[in-house]
Amino acid sequence: MTHASDAHLLIVDDDERIRALLCRFLGRAGFYVTGARDAAQARRLLEGLDFDLIVLDVMMPGEDGVTLTRDLRRARAMPILLLTAKGGTDDRIAGLEAGADDYLAKPFEPKELLLRINAILRRVPAASDNPALPKVLHLGRIRYDIGRGEMWQGDNPVRLTATEAQLMRIFSASPGEVVSRTQLIEDLGRGGPEGEGAQDRAVDVQITRLRRKIEADPKQPRYLQTVRGAGYLLAPD
Repeated sequence: MTHASDAHLLIVDDDERIRALLCRFLGRAGFYVTGARDAAQARRLLEGLDFDLIVLDVMMPGEDGVTLTRDLRRARAMPILLLTAKGGTDDRIAGLEAGADDYLAKPFEPKELLLRINAILRRVPAASDNPALPKVLHLGRIRYDIGRGEMWQGDNPVRLTATEAQLMRIFSASPGEVVSRTQLIEDLGRGGPEGEGAQDRAVDVQITRLRRKIEADPKQPRYLQTVRGAGYLLAPD
């Protein structure tokens, strides 16, 4: 688990007032914070610094936040929280599909942003204390090390976002058992005012993304199965 005292956040927003406010507020909350005015400056910072989480505005001049998120996901697994002035479900889903771990619609209370950041940083896989569970799960060509929270395909690591890592932690704690959508929403910290349907759809998007990494055919899942009317279950070899 990453704690506020040692977490480095990158705040990317072209609105100087909002950027300064967030940097000041999150700094007082115990984080080390760096600000960037646009995607280009964020890229330069990312070349030389490691961050534990990025808070990224969607609507920016030049490269927008969703495009930057999609590109960063090709090589990086650090959590990304999108700030968006567009409150529609489709816009939020687009951000999740691009690889974001969470979203927050503007205007928002800084305290809610802090709560969401802390929730994301808690989604770090923890070693299981159940000695009856296997240490490694085999999912066809994929293997998942439960203790380390690492996924591999042969000798190549499979990068997981913070949310995907949390999903694997949840499912690997009880392989072969159904986990309900309600439980996933609660464990992922996605309870909120968006409505039950939007929360369910957000979880479904995360499941779809995870399937792309572990299934030979994500449309015909063998290992991360849907149990109609109940939820999902992980069925390792």
